[in-house]
Amino acid sequence: AARSRSLFLWDDGRPMRFYLRPGLAKLRLAPLVLAGGGRLCRVQEPGAVLLAQPGEAAPDGAVSTEYVTECVERNQRLPLEPFLLAARGRLAFTEAEDAALLQAVRGQGTVRVSGRALWIELERSGLTRHSWQAMRDRYLRYLRPRLCEPPPTEDPAQIRGLFAAANREFESTESESDSSDVAELSTPDGVGRSPGETASDLKTGPEDSAFPDTHREDTRRQERPKSTYPSSNVVRQVVKTMEHLMEKFAVDLFTVTQAFLKNSGDVEAASYFLQTGQRLDGFPVWSREDDLELQKDDEHVRNKLIAKFGAENVAKRIVFRKS
Repeated sequence: AARSRSLFLWDDGRPMRFYLRPGLAKLRLAPLVLAGGGRLCRVQEPGAVLLAQPGEAAPDGAVSTEYVTECVERNQRLPLEPFLLAARGRLAFTEAEDAALLQAVRGQGTVRVSGRALWIELERSGLTRHSWQAMRDRYLRYLRPRLCEPPPTEDPAQIRGLFAAANREFESTESESDSSDVAELSTPDGVGRSPGETASDLKTGPEDSAFPDTHREDTRRQERPKSTYPSSNVVRQVVKTMEHLMEKFAVDLFTVTQAFLKNSGDVEAASYFLQTGQRLDGFPVWSREDDLELQKDDEHVRNKLIAKFGAENVAKRIVFRKS
């Protein structure tokens, strides 16, 4: 069914107003709220729904950001009460609960662990005293970074699946975006950044990219047979880089993957985007609409994209989309 354009309207037709502090969550949810007829406040206003991410300190009356995504998935406006977050008196996780979480997710793939279905199942099973949002947040933010196990996603076919899934989400969410409203949503300098930390800290080696350098690959294509999947070394580098960014910015796999999709696979640009919501070189990030324009065999359209992104970025994007 088509997504309702009146999803976030009160019964009397007034748009629901939401306030969420600037950050990655606001960048992610803004297109969904706007497409459903809702509004985002620059500051917290009386009567506005205060949104907060599960697991973070929240005042009384704050509503989980999951409210927005659940409404969109079900394509109906849900009551706010079930999504109210507990205030500062949240239950702490015990060692036994941490151990139970680690045991429950052992052997699960990265996509399943980063999603919601697994955690909802664990909540229904009564694994801990906590909500599924709290359990997922506990694992992703605190338990997984402490694991010494090898990354679970070194299979090239699984890597391709992850990017395919994230690309589908990129295409669907970007097509709903409103540039005039989202322009204000860039996070302030310093969000998600530790002292002295910059995008250059994330260089992973001579290639400095989460993807094989396509220019160097072209020159060596004659020297080796073509392969359907990237080499195991490239896969390990991709996994290592993506998990580093997930841990550094406390975000899930799709968020990191979409940062790469919007920045043509460049590690420094993706890292800077996760920090600030903007491109490292000052150009706009790529959207689904831009990619559709890029596919047109029209010199006038191509010149418009070059004016918007620069000739070098357009050339890189063409190579990236073909890879």
